[in-house]
Amino acid sequence: MIVLTQCVSHASVAAEGEVTGSIGRGLLVYVGVGVDDALTDAQWAARKVAQLRVFADAEGKLNCDVKDIDGGVLAISNFTLMGDGRKGNRPSYVDAAKPEHAQPLFDAFVADLADRGIPVQTGVFGAHMYIDSQADGPVNLILQSPGG
Repeated sequence: MIVLTQCVSHASVAAEGEVTGSIGRGLLVYVGVGVDDALTDAQWAARKVAQLRVFADAEGKLNCDVKDIDGGVLAISNFTLMGDGRKGNRPSYVDAAKPEHAQPLFDAFVADLADRGIPVQTGVFGAHMYIDSQADGPVNLILQSPGG
């Protein structure tokens, strides 16, 4: 599982003209599920996202996690994170899980974050979405689960 996190001052997502998720300060998180990923990868990723200390404390050091700042997470499923662009000009997506495998793991990732007391909003799995956000920092991290 590959997770791209971005600190934002606000973010929203719309599909088919409807806003399906919106947060204030927090993390915009893109989630790519691989063919070899399992529930343990989703749980690992949720724990890492919940505990990432990427927000500034009173001294300006990146010492706070999303709960510390009373923030939220906007989670977006994003199979293109699994793309391999090392050869040619068109990325290969052979490492991306098929929807029937990816959606339950994405849903488990979201549920795990919610179980940790983090407000989570989402896009629409598999839909074409429009994401609007304002980066804060910028602070961006790419996380890759050890099992996938």
